[in-house]
Amino acid sequence: MDNLKNRLKHIAILARSAAFKLALVDTETKNRILLEMADALQQETSSIISANKRDLSNAIKKKLGSAFIDRLTLDEKRVNQMSQSLREIASLPDYVGQIIKSWTRPNGLVISKVRVPIGVILIIYESRPNVTADCIGLCLKSANSVILKGGSDSLNSNRRIFEILNSIVQKNGLPEASINFIDSTEHRVVDELLKFSDYIDLVIPRGGEELIRQITRKSKISVIKHYKGVCHVYVDSEADLNMAERIVFNAKVQRPAVCNAMETLLVHRDVAVRFLPGAVKLLQEAGCEIRGCPLTRKILRNFKNIKTASEADWYAEYLDLILAIRVVNSLEEAIEHINKYGSHHSDSIITEDNNNAERFLKEVDSACVFVNASTRFSDGYEFGLGAEIGISTDKLHARGPMALEELTTYKFIVKGNGQIRQ
Repeated sequence: MDNLKNRLKHIAILARSAAFKLALVDTETKNRILLEMADALQQETSSIISANKRDLSNAIKKKLGSAFIDRLTLDEKRVNQMSQSLREIASLPDYVGQIIKSWTRPNGLVISKVRVPIGVILIIYESRPNVTADCIGLCLKSANSVILKGGSDSLNSNRRIFEILNSIVQKNGLPEASINFIDSTEHRVVDELLKFSDYIDLVIPRGGEELIRQITRKSKISVIKHYKGVCHVYVDSEADLNMAERIVFNAKVQRPAVCNAMETLLVHRDVAVRFLPGAVKLLQEAGCEIRGCPLTRKILRNFKNIKTASEADWYAEYLDLILAIRVVNSLEEAIEHINKYGSHHSDSIITEDNNNAERFLKEVDSACVFVNASTRFSDGYEFGLGAEIGISTDKLHARGPMALEELTTYKFIVKGNGQIRQ
């Protein structure tokens, strides 16, 4: 067995052992450690930003895209957000040990369905270094040991954040390998880790669609997929157009490089002529490129640089200031478009008609469905979950922002007084 494989297997074995011990740590201790971690991040803000600058310098030299640079960047505000997420996690309920339901059988057996940690979680992620802190905090609170494998482009940032948080883990005497960070940049690291089904219980990949498809294809361990975010906003015939304009602008422009940003705007034919010129003017002033269907281009014929949307555009996750626009004839057509071209991530309807809103909520097959709100709220922190491991586009066992409750499974506890089966 070569040295790398041996080292990775050793980490996985230790993480397995740590998971059993973490399950016994009480809520008060976990919360205290999380608050200490939050303080440590704020105290080390300058060293985190310094490490991040090295990653940014390398990314700029490699001429990586603006969306990638945005996801990679840490500043004082984003470090503070990481710290605040840990505090939020500490303030949330501890689901470990929670009795989901309990009942007594006619023979006297008392059966309880109780939440327990999943065990060992492997998280493979790309450019966003805040994922390091969020995942450590969520896994600690849910009593799962975690193995983190970040991307090489954010190595310095991830390593520094891990070092700070791991020092708190060690100071408080938590089990060895409660949190783990793989800093090797060898390409075969992930392939080796995906073989350790005897020690790792779940894989959560966070990154581009191709990364997730490769991991799903190669893994011998269960994978919860966090695929791309082809998110839609549909402006209904009964929409408040001023509200719609604000929401559309926010959903596209506020932070276009993230998975819950709008990629396609759908507008009902009855309001398209009134709505599109004003909305598109604001979007173009913000630097947004527009790609439209034939009717969109006809309505916007006096605008410059309105490109023709291709079939591929309806499937596209741009993660950039690019927006596809389609005018639809009905609510049914909008729903059909979303279910066909979307990624089952997050979609919103803007309408004052309750019946239309309810139809949209029931018929759009996505993890998060909104009425009169921006898709940018599709986020664990914004949902009041503290943070998220990711936004699952799967249906089993988690869907949408995956946080503390989704990091548990359950077992049945059965108490008797001598019963035997007849």
